[in-house]
Amino acid sequence: MKKIQIKDKTFETYLTEVQIKQRIEELGAQIGADFEGEELVVVGVLNGSFVVMADLVRTIPVPLSCEFIKISSYSGMESTGKVLEVIGMPASIEGKNVLVVEDIVDTGNSMAYLKKQLADFQPKRIAIATLLFKKEAFKFNYPLDYVGFEIPNKFVVGFGLDYDGEGRNYPEIYQLSTPQKTSFMLNLVLFGPPGAGKGTQSEKIIAAYGLNHLSTGDLFRKHLGEGTALGTLAKGYMDQGHLVPDEVVIQMVEDKISTTKDSKGFIFDGFPRTTAQAEALDAMLQKNGMHISGMIALDVPPAILKERVLERGKTSGRVDDQEEEKINTRIQVYLDETLPVADYYEKQGKFHQINGVAKIEEIFNQITTVIDGY
Repeated sequence: MKKIQIKDKTFETYLTEVQIKQRIEELGAQIGADFEGEELVVVGVLNGSFVVMADLVRTIPVPLSCEFIKISSYSGMESTGKVLEVIGMPASIEGKNVLVVEDIVDTGNSMAYLKKQLADFQPKRIAIATLLFKKEAFKFNYPLDYVGFEIPNKFVVGFGLDYDGEGRNYPEIYQLSTPQKTSFMLNLVLFGPPGAGKGTQSEKIIAAYGLNHLSTGDLFRKHLGEGTALGTLAKGYMDQGHLVPDEVVIQMVEDKISTTKDSKGFIFDGFPRTTAQAEALDAMLQKNGMHISGMIALDVPPAILKERVLERGKTSGRVDDQEEEKINTRIQVYLDETLPVADYYEKQGKFHQINGVAKIEEIFNQITTVIDGY
């Protein structure tokens, strides 16, 4: 299996040049049969479709003309979900058959917007052809008339598709490479305010990647309940009304790591909460030949956070989930004390922010894309 490197990512062969060319010929024959005896306006969506369209139009045996338009909804490796504007909209398609050609359709946002814009010009028919279709990511129910390949919801490059502007020139299509199993430990900091969905996503990450959950709340309960030396030490501070010092918390974390055998890695939930804790955690991990792979932050607006926590409070039994004033205080503490931790990891190139306002599976797909990149 051939592999290529584009910037910081490794990709491996998914579709060969022969497979792609053969499927395009099949699509061209099908389109030609469907539009036999009629004229066709083929509209390519730049930038990605220029390679697909160049090959496709040469296989369609009916009279046709070509137009190009440009829209945008991608940044880096993830669809932003926002369609900006359409540039170069053809004005001469009234009463004509229009075939829109895309390299890939995933969420479908851009195509839904484009179909609506084209319909204003009153064409006879609008058909859609796409080389690749991510059915798992598709949010709409409008039909795609001609689909080359249905593919998993993984990032792909080549044959017109790019990663941050590079990779379009490859004649094959490559998908993001899945790291081989090694002794590498995946250590993640899951980050977000109360109500961001950390608990739900943490469970899914643990199940998918075989990680061990590491929560300081769980560690405190264990050590206090078992009356360990660390628990006794922590209780002494708590009984005097003081916060447990960072060095004691770090010792509890180190004890958890050292006593967990054959671990594939850890997901740190609710820790570190301050930059000082993050620095202490890095020092401890380095001493043990480990490091934090990355921080994944769930971004949710405060108004939605409050709605979620209040809803959770109906069943959680937690008083601080039921009073809006206390919820506001928790969110503000997060913003004042914990948010700077994101800056700490961002300076290390380890910070990745995820839109936390979506369906659970959509959020998880974004997270797995980031994790697979590690």
